[in-house]
Amino acid sequence: MKKIFVFILLFLLVFLGSEVFAQKKIILKLGMWPEPTLKSDVEMFEKWKKEFEKKYPNVQVVPATYKYSPDTFVPLAESGNLPTIFETWFTEPQKLIAGGFVKDITNELKKKGWDTLMNPSVKQILSKNNRIYGVPRDAYALGMYLNLELFEKAGLMNPDGTPKYPKTWDELAKAAKIIKDKTGRAGFCLLAKDNAGGWHFTQIAWNFGAKLEVQKNGKWYANLNSPEVVTAMNFVKDLKWKYDVLTDDPTSEDWGSGFEAIATGRAAMYLGAQDAVNQPTQVYGMSIDKLAIVPVPAGPKGHHYSLMGGTPYMFSAKASSDEVMAALNFLEIMGKAPIVTPESLAGMRADAENRVKNGVPVIPSFPAWIAKDWLKAQEEIVKQYRNVDMRLYNDYYNWIKKPNVLRPEEPYLTQDMYAELTKVLQAVVSDKNADVKKLLDIANNNLQKMLDMYVNKK
Repeated sequence: MKKIFVFILLFLLVFLGSEVFAQKKIILKLGMWPEPTLKSDVEMFEKWKKEFEKKYPNVQVVPATYKYSPDTFVPLAESGNLPTIFETWFTEPQKLIAGGFVKDITNELKKKGWDTLMNPSVKQILSKNNRIYGVPRDAYALGMYLNLELFEKAGLMNPDGTPKYPKTWDELAKAAKIIKDKTGRAGFCLLAKDNAGGWHFTQIAWNFGAKLEVQKNGKWYANLNSPEVVTAMNFVKDLKWKYDVLTDDPTSEDWGSGFEAIATGRAAMYLGAQDAVNQPTQVYGMSIDKLAIVPVPAGPKGHHYSLMGGTPYMFSAKASSDEVMAALNFLEIMGKAPIVTPESLAGMRADAENRVKNGVPVIPSFPAWIAKDWLKAQEEIVKQYRNVDMRLYNDYYNWIKKPNVLRPEEPYLTQDMYAELTKVLQAVVSDKNADVKKLLDIANNNLQKMLDMYVNKK
């Protein structure tokens, strides 16, 4: 009898061991859980959680709302308190990879068959030495948001209901002045509170012909004080002191307040991308038919780029392979995986239905994945749930599809560069006598020191 028991035990260990191991309890800390104020989004995630745990009874999903911040990330990572999966920005992966803060998920992606389905330009951002460290939530291309109610009051609408939006920065200054004179509201919302100010200014500077970082003889050099950057910064200065078309205090404006300004009519124009249309609508209550997205104005010499960035999902370096696989499986439930399954289709429909319910535009996303069947399914669902007049968005989408329009963010110490540019923005909108060239010289020297310390020394 004893021998039979031992035989059975050995059989279970040898032949069923992998199955037993697979059923061990896995804790999935979901860092992209919505904030409590977004009640409808939370309900959607709760539904996904229930469906997921039913399908994978050995996984416990733990809501862990997390907003990436460069200031708090490292202590959180070093203390082992990062969620299993979290969102960050496309400017951050190489820094997080170099610091050893995120997990190499190449093997897990190969198991899922997703490693070959990623947009190559996005994959490059998330990779090092042919190893992959994240997957895209979505990508974006900057355009310009319009408050159509202010455009109507200013007499800047065409008879067919589309806006007479500015095609160049010079036209923007003039349109912004008309709006300010006729409505008393700011024509343009400029950010100058945090790094988002430098981010938006980069978009402006590029269209004035600037290159903010240049490579020479294998080394990287700051180029924040070039004639093109000086011209762009002087234009911004003019928006404040010559045209007086900015909001009352740009140094208090950040990414979120810019959308609030558009939503409430504090401003008529604001730089923004297609991935954030929930901000003015769902978050700040803007009527869906009063919003449009159009191309960013071109520069004085015809330069016309759209800054491309995005949001990746990355994984704690301390996450196990089982936890990573659980996180990837949850993305499938959300409809964020590059595959077409009943679960992923249901996730995409749930997201679209939630947008319609909350008055959020259902518009095309930026193709971060290249799986043709998935892209087709997504396109069909967007068409099925469309709730906006696409004439208010078509010029933007047609523009970003053109060759050489999309431009990735500057390659090195990008957030540090944005911080330096924001310091200059704060000075020029606070002091009409600010010396733009002198301020940019200081910013350039500061960035160069960092490039020499962290990039060129290698």
